[in-house]
Amino acid sequence: MSKQKTKFCCQECGYESPKWMGKCPGCQSWNTMVEEIETVVRTKGMNSSTPRTKEKPTPIIHIESSPEPRVVTSNKELNRVLGGGIVPGSLILVGGDPGIGKSTLLLQTSFELTQAHQKVLYISGEESVKQTKLRADRLNAASPLLYVLCETNLELIEEAIQEIEPDFLVIDSIQTVYHPAITSAPGTVSQVRECTGHFMRIAKGKGIATVLVGHVTKEGAIAGPRMLEHMVDCVLYFEGERHHSYRVLRAVKNRFGSTNEIGIFEMQEAGLVEVSNPSELFLSERPLGVAGSTVVASMEGTRPVLVEIQALVSSTNFPSPRRMATGVDHNRLSLIIAVLEKRMGMFLQNQDAYLNVAGGVKLDEPAVDLAIAISIASSFRDHATRPFDVVFGEIGLTGEVRGVSRIDQRVKEAEKLGFRRVIMPEKSLKGWTHPPGMEIIGVNTVSEALKAALE
Repeated sequence: MSKQKTKFCCQECGYESPKWMGKCPGCQSWNTMVEEIETVVRTKGMNSSTPRTKEKPTPIIHIESSPEPRVVTSNKELNRVLGGGIVPGSLILVGGDPGIGKSTLLLQTSFELTQAHQKVLYISGEESVKQTKLRADRLNAASPLLYVLCETNLELIEEAIQEIEPDFLVIDSIQTVYHPAITSAPGTVSQVRECTGHFMRIAKGKGIATVLVGHVTKEGAIAGPRMLEHMVDCVLYFEGERHHSYRVLRAVKNRFGSTNEIGIFEMQEAGLVEVSNPSELFLSERPLGVAGSTVVASMEGTRPVLVEIQALVSSTNFPSPRRMATGVDHNRLSLIIAVLEKRMGMFLQNQDAYLNVAGGVKLDEPAVDLAIAISIASSFRDHATRPFDVVFGEIGLTGEVRGVSRIDQRVKEAEKLGFRRVIMPEKSLKGWTHPPGMEIIGVNTVSEALKAALE
């Protein structure tokens, strides 16, 4: 027997309620509760509806471990983010702003897989087959092993998968696919959850690497229930500014690799082109001899990236000065300003402070603290730093400079780009030999760092 039940689901976080509410108790969003009809099927007992499994529990020491086989594409940046390549049978979720280049990246990846004799099925629920063909012609990504289908019905998509038997499947996008047995509209919490569960079973059962394209909310998070990110094996965010030509592919969840890796691409007329040396790209327009500009060596996963940090400190006419940060945590900026005021005697209470990471990169590791402090002090004193200095180190509340990891990779990257001097924590110099052509200055406090950088 079946019974229909009405419920209200939040389209932002998936919170369910038996009655409508203007504000969601789960995510505090307004006007996101949508009515959905759920069909409840009652069964007589568990034995009649639940299939019995034939597998038995096995001691973990008796289970043979083997490395996951991967399909390595010709796109090195994508391979880096995925942990070395695409794992067959994995379920990958890709999110990003509209027009950022998600479809372009996946269509290029599909073509590259066909060059490795992989059969690819591209399901487009937002564009017609002719529109996809026009994009493929622009990207020069046409191949007889690349199949395109414009369909949103889940049952028809499953029939196409059984007929084609692809090695790689792309669903663009998951919010447009619907299950005919569910009465709610496509894109709702029930539809997204049910369709994702079907694709997960297809990917694991048939060993098909599946990529789901997900829409994002105005806050930048992937739309739909939070459980969607828990169901998939890998979650990738495609970031970037529309007014800039480069894009950043970042992994926030990866069951087959690290979550700290990023891939950097440049959007050109012929599609996305991987950037093999991102440090050179970020520093290409760096001004020399300007107060408030400092180069920091940051680690993004296993890759060292040199980025310019710019600070502007100016007097304010308001009782409360402004603190604005782009690319770093706002609270981190306030903390470093407090350290400069307390330990260095800088009077910044009547000064507005603006901080920007050039190029739109987001830095979240503590090793950028010292570069932020030097940039603020340089702008406050109107004294430029040396143009070929690289700075990195973590700052404590007492004004000490703490050690960081992977200093050899940071220094080698600075040497490769022509920098001559590195200001770094003294504690990180133990057990390490620096390159002969680089001048290394070890500091223990912020005062020593400012004296070395602004002398």
